[in-house]
Amino acid sequence: MTAAGLIFSNIHDECLPELTRHRTMASVPFGGRYRLIDFPLSNMVNSNITKVGVITHYNYQSLLDHIGTGKDWDLARRSGGIKLLPPFISAFDSKGTPSLYHTRLEAMLGVMNFISRCDEDVIVLSDCDAICNIDLRDVIKYHERSGADITIVTKRVRSASAIAARQWIVNADDNGNIYEVAEYTKGLCDEAEVSTNIMVITRSYLQAILLDASAHGYTHFFNEVILKNIGRANYRAYRYHGYYANISSISGYFDCSMSLLDANVRNALFRQENRAVYTKVRNSAPTTYCDGAKVTNSVVADGCVIEGEVENCIIFRGVKVGRGTKIKNSILLQDTYVGQNVSLNCVITDKNAIIRDSRVLSGHESMPFFIGKGIMV
Repeated sequence: MTAAGLIFSNIHDECLPELTRHRTMASVPFGGRYRLIDFPLSNMVNSNITKVGVITHYNYQSLLDHIGTGKDWDLARRSGGIKLLPPFISAFDSKGTPSLYHTRLEAMLGVMNFISRCDEDVIVLSDCDAICNIDLRDVIKYHERSGADITIVTKRVRSASAIAARQWIVNADDNGNIYEVAEYTKGLCDEAEVSTNIMVITRSYLQAILLDASAHGYTHFFNEVILKNIGRANYRAYRYHGYYANISSISGYFDCSMSLLDANVRNALFRQENRAVYTKVRNSAPTTYCDGAKVTNSVVADGCVIEGEVENCIIFRGVKVGRGTKIKNSILLQDTYVGQNVSLNCVITDKNAIIRDSRVLSGHESMPFFIGKGIMV
């Protein structure tokens, strides 16, 4: 069974406004050298999906710069490869307010041409705010064996705090047949099987439901497609048991990033056999650790200069940490400059932030102190 991929780059941007003000959710930096889109894109490439469409909305300049021709994912191809799918706005629409999509269903209706031109058997859908390393070949095989119209990848979440307010709970029997879906509301439950928003859909069925949605003016995929057809169509749940994290807020981004300091999490994400996570390659110089530098339990990318102390931190490329500075439990994005004798705790800096000498900044794990892109403190 052949497959094509479709990635939503802007879905849920509003959940992380601090980091999506100048970029899409797909291009939010993560883990020292990656972007969030690297995970769904690598999942697809590692599963032999070589035709991938990326639906964009706005603020996608950094995404274009990151993906380029797709060569870092072996997707610079004459046939297939990666295709960015921006909104279609005619000359007449541009005179007024452009009609851009707001939901997953509207986004797919906007790329009907891409879907109709695919001749693959199934379309694999994925968001960018779900962090996991999954073998999609197993999901596609399960989809084929079950004869499903839609297969939703689900994950058992055992803490209410780990369930995002916008996530959907999926209830299925022992055979994987979905009999109920419901949008999560606070206090609904403490443990649930949630949708990871990774789905495999038979292409002909996807075209049929999109045509039906267009004819009836439907806008919401779960509310007006899944819910209306449960019991009439064959919807299956594929239960995923590997590492999974969902980023739905700045505190969620902080928690997910800090979890990378656990070797078990790093192994689950980055050391799966034959399932590497690919990203844009930058040939930077190694990090320089000067006399007096001290780094413990941290992820430090290349191209940095460390003169002070760093503990329990995620440090991106090109960061400079001055002498006498102490940084704990923080995330410093690319090219952040931290002066001398600075104290940071639970701080997130966006790219090119500057923290001058002798500053003392502290947040909390539940509410990290955020410094925007290019801001000087």
